[in-house]
Amino acid sequence: MTRLKILFDEDSKADSERLGPVSCIDLENVERLNEKAFSNGDVYVGDFKEIIPHGKGKYTWSDGTVYEGDWEAGKMTGKGLVLWPSGSKYSGDISGGYFHGSGAFTASDGSIYEGQWRMNIRHGFGRKKYSNSDIYEGEWKEGVHEGKGVYFWNNGNKYTGNWKCGKVHGRGVMDWVNGDRYNGCWFNGYRHGSGIYQYADGGYYFGSWTRGLKDGKGVFYPAGSKRPSLKTCCTSLGYDNGHKSVLSQCSSVHLEDRMVKKPRIKRSLSEKLSGRGGLKGSRRISRRSAENPGFSDSGREFVRHNSSGTFSLDSDAGQSETQENTAVVYEREYMQGVMIKERIRDYAELSKKAGKQTKSVAKGTQKRSCVGILGESSYHLMLNLQLGIRYTVGKITPVPKRDVRAADFGDRARITMFFPRRGSQFTPPHKSIDFYWKDYCPMVFRHLRELFKLDAAEYMMSICGDDGLTEISSPGKSGSLFYLSHDDKFVIKTLKKSELKVLLKMLPKYHNHVKEHENTLITKIFGLHRITLRGRRKVRFVVMGNMFCTELRIHRRYDLKGSTHGRFTDKDKIHENTTLKDLDLSYEFLMDKSLRKLLFHQITLDCAFLKSQQIIDYSLLLGLHFRAPEQLNGLVEPPNMMPYMESSLTGQGVTPDGEVLFPSKGLVLLAHEPSSVNTEPGPHIRGRALRAFSLGNKEVDVLVPGTGRLRVQLGVNMPAQATRKLSRDESDSAEVELFEVYDVVLYMGIIDILQEYNVKKKAEHACKSVKFDPTSISVVEPELYAKRFTDFLQQKVFPEQP
Repeated sequence: MTRLKILFDEDSKADSERLGPVSCIDLENVERLNEKAFSNGDVYVGDFKEIIPHGKGKYTWSDGTVYEGDWEAGKMTGKGLVLWPSGSKYSGDISGGYFHGSGAFTASDGSIYEGQWRMNIRHGFGRKKYSNSDIYEGEWKEGVHEGKGVYFWNNGNKYTGNWKCGKVHGRGVMDWVNGDRYNGCWFNGYRHGSGIYQYADGGYYFGSWTRGLKDGKGVFYPAGSKRPSLKTCCTSLGYDNGHKSVLSQCSSVHLEDRMVKKPRIKRSLSEKLSGRGGLKGSRRISRRSAENPGFSDSGREFVRHNSSGTFSLDSDAGQSETQENTAVVYEREYMQGVMIKERIRDYAELSKKAGKQTKSVAKGTQKRSCVGILGESSYHLMLNLQLGIRYTVGKITPVPKRDVRAADFGDRARITMFFPRRGSQFTPPHKSIDFYWKDYCPMVFRHLRELFKLDAAEYMMSICGDDGLTEISSPGKSGSLFYLSHDDKFVIKTLKKSELKVLLKMLPKYHNHVKEHENTLITKIFGLHRITLRGRRKVRFVVMGNMFCTELRIHRRYDLKGSTHGRFTDKDKIHENTTLKDLDLSYEFLMDKSLRKLLFHQITLDCAFLKSQQIIDYSLLLGLHFRAPEQLNGLVEPPNMMPYMESSLTGQGVTPDGEVLFPSKGLVLLAHEPSSVNTEPGPHIRGRALRAFSLGNKEVDVLVPGTGRLRVQLGVNMPAQATRKLSRDESDSAEVELFEVYDVVLYMGIIDILQEYNVKKKAEHACKSVKFDPTSISVVEPELYAKRFTDFLQQKVFPEQP
């Protein structure tokens, strides 16, 4: 029995249409005739080789399906034409009974695909015209859009850029028929990350988006204002400061080239301005949303459906349609589409600020090159680091598991290897420079990775994968070099020799502490390494978990020590990714009573451990994800979608398919359900779900509108209410803070734990105590440091609810 694997099964899933077998022929009794009728009603007419079809032939199935073309050894192979009774047809290459190669398929609904196939699936470059006259031309993978492509909607809108799994994803440009344009980053069908939105009247907004809504800081340039350079925009927002932004993940976005292109149609007005910002709804782009692709993004516009089923833009009434003062620009901050802060600036002032920041970055880079990377290219260091970690983890993983021994600690417990560029018996050839690699305490760090439930293969893929590492700037004064893994899970930091010695010295106690306290807030450490370059120059690295590895945007970052001397940031140096300090904190955070109690219980334990190791100068790294003020959450829902949303919610703002829409409330605490949340351990996540007093002391999850349900753990996904305090710059009338209270999600951990209170620090304390209040300076003896640190967090940051 020979089976002919042919024919198109019209799958209802338009983005994954596949081909499948529909019939077979029995060749056992085939005679050497030009025509043969079978008992099941099938008929073959054509050439035979012995008793099987070979050459040219036509096969007609009993259901009316016809194949006419080449045969080889009983299988359809070569060029051929397939006709179905439904009216569908395929013409092109066939191999072994499969559509494989180049071919054209016309479906019964009138859609036409011309392009590459692989095993009955669209794969490669192709062009498809859909039944509604939409057109996609570009790369396909496993039946869906993936790679680079252009999509033309029948209403005139056009997207050019990257796709993944059938959705807009990566770098791309969306052109609307009204003349608006967005050029930037996309994720899973939404505008997500950094980009430029240009309005048809000439105004444009440079900023960031999250799931289709403006989220974070940005700058709006009204129509008629001078066009800024891309460098000015990036500098003002902090994107050229070495920080990893979504813009960097989107390959080489040629935003500046796109910005200067004139709009095709000048029909819509750019963002209307006022002291209180607005918002709009947003839709996700995918192949399935081809009928409704027109989601422009004017900051004070609502999205509505018109009678034709497409989107139209309704601007706020009573707003001026032109801007008289074109020298004015607007620095704004949004949260989920709601503008919460606005600062009016003169264009010259903004350019001056960008120039100062550029010089500051250059100066900092020059200093870092001397201190951090010893004059060597950071690119070579990155390659060396990846090679060394891949070798070490690969070598240590097959070793049978055993308990950690005393001999596994200390400077002598190490693996050393030479990596010549040409390769050796044990190392592969590489494109970097010759280097020596040293891995400290490999068995200890393997056991730590196991304690943290970190898979060795995933660890190597995160750090040593083809996507490489991203260099980010140092948030502190150490001049250290930082790398971030491509998936944001791991931070790699260069260490001084003294810091390496402290870590090796405290490693046995650190190992015991994290083993005994699964909820510890002290940073996770996964590896300690050293690279020796030409001239015996040494660079030391530590691999740590990234505390801000989350799908939520981190709107604020704070490094809190509890000291006051010098603990503020120059206002002109603050940008999107600045890590702020104690005196910059203008919020108090009110937490659930039980969550707060658990938090300070663990902080007390962690500080006691650090005090026992004579460690000072550590800090709480605090990340804040703000939610749009509760009273405005309803505005992010397009008015015409309200009935649909109300009828389709299944409770707590979740649709039947599990997608979270915009509920009327802010953050919602729910009883913990392991099946409803991701319980996999992460680079910073460790420990059990926490119990909340407000939910009857039950383990809880938090429902985050527009994102989903997250597991609440100590230092991870912790809900709170942020109340704004009077700040130092309150008198600045040019900047307006629009709201006083926010729901927030907190991420935190204790970092910088390698500074020992030694003779040098004692001398520094004595010297500074003469000039300043001894209790205000950072350098104090360990017991006082721990008490001041804890008191500051309890009284100023997380005060007890009245």
